[in-house]
Amino acid sequence: MDTPPFSELELPANLLSAVSRLGFERPSPIQALAIPPVLAGRDIVGLSETGSGKTAAFGLPALARVDPARHAPQLLVLCPTRELANQVCEEIHRLGADIEGLIAVPVYGGAPMDRQLRQLRRGAQVVVGTPGRVLDHLRRGSLEVDSLRCVVLDEADRMLDMGFREEMEELLAALPAERQTLFFSATMSAGVTRLIQRFGRDPEKVEVKRESKTVASIDQCCYEVRQRSKVEVLSRLLDMEPTRLAIVFCNTKRVVDECTEALLARGYAVDRLHGDITQQMRERVLRRFRDGTVEVLVATDVAARGLDIDEVDLVVNLDLPQDPEDYVHRIGRTGRAGRSGRAVSFVFGREIHRLEMIERYTRQPVRRERVPTQEQVEGRMADRLFDELRDRLGDGAFQSHELQLDRLLEQGHTPTDVVSALMTMLRESRGREFGEIQEDREPERVPGQKRPRPERREPRERRERRPREDRDGPHDNSGMTALFLSLGKSQGVRVGEIIGMLYNEGGLPEGAIGHVKLFPRHSRVDVKEEFAEQLIRAMKPVKFRGKPFVIDHDRGPRG
Repeated sequence: MDTPPFSELELPANLLSAVSRLGFERPSPIQALAIPPVLAGRDIVGLSETGSGKTAAFGLPALARVDPARHAPQLLVLCPTRELANQVCEEIHRLGADIEGLIAVPVYGGAPMDRQLRQLRRGAQVVVGTPGRVLDHLRRGSLEVDSLRCVVLDEADRMLDMGFREEMEELLAALPAERQTLFFSATMSAGVTRLIQRFGRDPEKVEVKRESKTVASIDQCCYEVRQRSKVEVLSRLLDMEPTRLAIVFCNTKRVVDECTEALLARGYAVDRLHGDITQQMRERVLRRFRDGTVEVLVATDVAARGLDIDEVDLVVNLDLPQDPEDYVHRIGRTGRAGRSGRAVSFVFGREIHRLEMIERYTRQPVRRERVPTQEQVEGRMADRLFDELRDRLGDGAFQSHELQLDRLLEQGHTPTDVVSALMTMLRESRGREFGEIQEDREPERVPGQKRPRPERREPRERRERRPREDRDGPHDNSGMTALFLSLGKSQGVRVGEIIGMLYNEGGLPEGAIGHVKLFPRHSRVDVKEEFAEQLIRAMKPVKFRGKPFVIDHDRGPRG
């Protein structure tokens, strides 16, 4: 729908200036529908999906009614998660950047209570938080609600689904009767309807009709994979169908860290994004992802919000999201700008039912696939190597090595032997060590089929022991920082060679280098923090066995 410019929505000048600075020219449909009645003091029910701009839809008109000279809570926003509460509070700060004296604070569980108490005592006019922690402050008396003018229930349906019904009802019942209540939800469930009937005052309904939930050009499939097999199966998929850019979604920061470390150890160009990553590091990671230096980005939903990159070829749901709408937003990262895209999901056991719920929500099937075997992956990689060699021979873009070939032939080797040896060396330099997984030992079947009942219970698999770290460096790691070195086992490098090169070429004093851990295609080196930048600068012109290499700060978790 065509919407009028923000200047026609009767917002005050200090909000219009912030909107202009943020680069917004026209409101989104939900903003155009919601802002006028909220400015007029009406209760509303806003039905709109995530990502439609609903924070500004309630934030702009609610901020217009806040008096910054009065140091008491006037606007309360309830959110289902701490991540969303932080995101909404940051958006409130941006929208209210030109309101002198405005204070907005996030309050949620898992964060220090004393810090939140100090922020509330400063006289915050806007409080954004989760129902449980907001109710804690209300019971303690640290949250005063006498001056409250407006309360917003952001994603009311999700808060009910997460079990916050009693907290929400207790909170709303304790707030001043003469207040404005704004309900925002993706769906009009029975629980949301009951809340509106009990706590709303003849609210006006504003709704933005859903457009197509998924892009038709996205090829969606799934694999039935156990938790401990996910990284191996992901690696096989990346090896079989190389992609320019891929995003791997995980549900928790811990899984993001574990997956990133495992992929780094296997030689992939990978980095991570989650809530603990600083804004400066986030911008650096995204810049490297856009230019292709990082080919695989492992992220949580919250960290990946706002990504606008058209060249993503593959999205992988390492963990299936709880909310079908989150699934839609995840896979929408690929298949953009008229391109085709792939979306792969890993499921196991009861998650099949959640996948079926996603299919009903999107009204599109998710194709079931069998996990590719090691032989299939190696065969595909061999085919690509053959095609590359054929193309190189066809265009003549190679140097002549007749002298080396003549020397080998004189020693009695046949041309077939030479080509076979070179092809083997090339495959080994590009390949990786495969890991056997339980799925390789099971009969072929598609996800969702019932498993045959075993005649006897099989013994539990023994957990693989993690290899001990290399012990060629000093053991005192205090004051150390980790560096990434693009030299690994596949180049035949040894720990002693790395340590000798770094000391000799970097001009480091004794004890500056700690642990050195070798991986197939890279190494991780612990260096005293005060010598890290010196070493990186000193190694830039250095070559190892005549070839350049990369050394930089390691962004993966410390081993």
